[in-house]
Amino acid sequence: MPTETFKEQLHRSLRRHRESLLGKLDGLSERDIRWPMVPTGTNLLGLVKHTASVQLGYLGEVFGRPADRSLPWLDDGAELNADMWATADESSAEIIDLHHYSAAHSDATVAALDLDATGVVPWWRPERREVTLHQILVHVIDETARHAGHADILRELIDGRAGNDDGNIPGPDEIDWVSYRARVEQAAVAAADRSTAS
Repeated sequence: MPTETFKEQLHRSLRRHRESLLGKLDGLSERDIRWPMVPTGTNLLGLVKHTASVQLGYLGEVFGRPADRSLPWLDDGAELNADMWATADESSAEIIDLHHYSAAHSDATVAALDLDATGVVPWWRPERREVTLHQILVHVIDETARHAGHADILRELIDGRAGNDDGNIPGPDEIDWVSYRARVEQAAVAAADRSTAS
């Protein structure tokens, strides 16, 4: 069985994090996937919209492979953070389709270029703008993984679902989460008490 190349390993990692992010929308209502769960307004559908935009920029435009779709939320003069949430006029199906499109467009770039292929990131500082596919692939993996982690926390806040059903998080038949959380809280209080006493 042939071993994966380094590029294939990186690409597989990106695809895994994409799947994890999109999976957090499964079974939720239109309201739930859009609802801002933290003071900064972070929401599940916004994370999907943002990562789709990121992929099209870094694994498209940077390597002279622009997308044939318009992203008005990134235009000059667009509302700040407009890529982090979906308006009522933007359907969730459109955003999810955009993510699938951006993934396919990005995958085509990864397939077409060697890791040492060069590109230019026009929105980075001049001294950092010249990049390789290797650098950008790592950057996009990092970005996607971070947002998949955000999505995991948001989903847990919405309905208690955590993880990717891959066995990394004990199920409710393996651990009493209420008791577990109580022990974690007790440890936090004890540590705080100890630090203020010294």
